[in-house]
Order: sequence, then structure tokens, then C-alpha cells
Amino acid sequence: MKLIGMLDSPFVRRAAITLTLKGLPFEHLSLSVFRNFDEFQSINPLVKAPTLIGDDGWQLVDSSLIIDWAETVGSGPNLMPADPAERLRALRLTGLALIAAEKSVQIVYEGKRSEDHRDAGWLARVQGQLKAAYTGLEREARGRDGWLVNSTLTQADITIAVAWRFTQLMQPELIAPQDYPALAAHSARAELLPAFVALQPV
Repeated sequence: MKLIGMLDSPFVRRAAITLTLKGLPFEHLSLSVFRNFDEFQSINPLVKAPTLIGDDGWQLVDSSLIIDWAETVGSGPNLMPADPAERLRALRLTGLALIAAEKSVQIVYEGKRSEDHRDAGWLARVQGQLKAAYTGLEREARGRDGWLVNSTLTQADITIAVAWRFTQLMQPELIAPQDYPALAAHSARAELLPAFVALQPV
């Protein structure tokens, strides 16, 4: 099995960490959708990261779909709670974290445009969405010493930590750790786990 995409993408990294935790071995092909466009396109014409390729050639794209599949077939611990209330909380937190990751990526892409082609109004709106997502997550994380849903690591914990690390690498001036101490502590705890250590974003 092969996972294609750069680990500096929060979506690729969350998929890679989940596959590892679920006990699903894979070969990582670190291809950029920009620098390696032609090579990526020769493998998947959609040029969508992450792309997961099965041993018999099937392809699956989108990190959430890859993670859903991994939950079904992997032998590792369940990363989504079975309890309905806990599952709802995990889904809510994962959704906020995915928005934070998405808005961080959008800001990065806007920064790649020449200055005279940037849309200041749109950028301000996206930055506001980014801060709203992290404000919501900080509120949910405050007062919790362990993981954020129950006593075990869940997909919400993974996605929050991955999104936070990406934002800190790309927009530390927008989301300062001192303003989100519970999230900073949560991310630091997650980043000590072997799967996180083995799959660094840089």
C-alpha cells in the first residue's frame, strides 16, 4: 500500500498517523502537488493529496475517507468512540480542526500569489475563520488534562494536534500559543507519541 503526498500537508499527515496507529503498513511517496505535478498526475490524474493506493491498484482520496476506511480494516485501537455522546463530541472537534487546517492552507496558497493579485478582503475573512476555529477548540480543550473526548486518543485529538502544528509552522503570527494554552499543551502531548514523532511535517 502506498500513501502519496507531502507530510507538510495536515491532511496527508493525519492520514499517515492514522494508518500507522491502525497497524496498516504503507510506503510513503513524498510527492508535491506543485513541484512533482507531472509525476503525481501520472499516478493519479486528480493530483489530490493524500492519495492512498491499495496493493491491487485501487485508489482512495481525501483524508477523511482514507481514515474511515482505515478504521474499518485496521487492527489497531478504535480512534472513534462508540458511545453516541462521545462520538458526537469527537466529530464536532474534528470538524473544527479540519476547518482550522483548511483555512491555514488557504492562507498559504494566497501567500503564493503575487502581491498585486491577493484579495485582502477574502484573506481577512479566512483569517477570521481560522481564529474562530481555534477559539472554539481552545474553549473545548480548556480544563482537560488528558485527551479531549475520553481517556483514550481519538481522531479528534489527532486532527487537532496535526492542524495546530501546521498552523504553528505556517502562521505563528496569527495563532500565538500563549493565546491558546490548552491547545498548545494538547499538541505538545500528542507530538510525543511515536506515530507523530515518526511522521514529522518537515
